[in-house]
Amino acid sequence: MPSVSWIRRLALGRNPQRTLVRVAVLTVVSVVTFGWVLTPVRVSGISMEPTYRDSTLNLVNRFVYRIRAPRRGDVVAIRLAGPSVLYVKRIVALPTERVSIVDGVVEINGAPLVEPYVHQRQRWNYPEVTVGPREYFVIGDNRGMRMSDHDFGRVDARRVLGRLLF
Repeated sequence: MPSVSWIRRLALGRNPQRTLVRVAVLTVVSVVTFGWVLTPVRVSGISMEPTYRDSTLNLVNRFVYRIRAPRRGDVVAIRLAGPSVLYVKRIVALPTERVSIVDGVVEINGAPLVEPYVHQRQRWNYPEVTVGPREYFVIGDNRGMRMSDHDFGRVDARRVLGRLLF
């Protein structure tokens, strides 16, 4: 049966024990990397355009917020219900800040926020709210859509899964 040994050598190499150890190490590294450090997320919808297009696949760095707190301008994945339902939004207000939207311009503590990533704006108006001590205020980059079609607002810090890499 020379064909069986040829197939075995092709599949496992000259040293099957070494090959199996490599496969085991690669499996463990993949599970750790994609289970606890990086999480793939597919953007669904147009609320983050033009920064992120509908149906694009991105990676969420889940480790970064163990080192530092989220910052204004970070694009984050937010866990809603269960492990697989995620929103992608941008943080515009930090804990204990006051935030409002006046004629489409986000204001933080009464001062307009400079947002070079926003290309179109509708005249949204949102009353001032104070972000809680363990909350962030998040919103999408596409402000050209109607306010009623957009999900935004305060989110508990425990729901912020991590920062998008791309």
